Amino acid sequence: MNYERYYACDVVNGEGLRLTLFVTGCAHACPGCYNRSTWNRLSGQPFTAEVRERILELCADHDGLSLSGGDPLLPANREAIAALCRAFKQRYPHKDIWLWTGYLYEDIQHLALLQDVDVLIDGPYLQDQPTTLPWRGSANQRLIRLAELRRAEAGNRQLQSA
Repeated sequence: MNYERYYACDVVNGEGLRLTLFVTGCAHACPGCYNRSTWNRLSGQPFTAEVRERILELCADHDGLSLSGGDPLLPANREAIAALCRAFKQRYPHKDIWLWTGYLYEDIQHLALLQDVDVLIDGPYLQDQPTTLPWRGSANQRLIRLAELRRAEAGNRQLQSA
């Protein structure tokens, strides 16, 4: 996986003070995308173990990690994103991970790496559907609080087994 940049001190891409990583590679090619420079997965710089460790260290004084791009869930990016999410949650179990993807939740909900993602913003950017909703580029995109869904599902399983 490659990445284009990261913002070490971000208050725009999620709640609280965050580190935001912009990976490269996106198959959606949404018209009007403001991050066209991240579409080519071969552009940017290699996301090495050293870069991952630097990002994790920088998150020590942050509320969480935000993953954007490009698309972190492009198949070629999934293994590295899963490893980053796993390492982040091991080091900071009480901090959250936000992830933006052009895929719909229904199409990717089976991905194991989503177990470490707390908030998912899904769906392609549609320039003809503007929005003023926070953290979304267009009105079709949903903000899905996966951590809350997991807690509700766990509660339902407990009720069913009682």
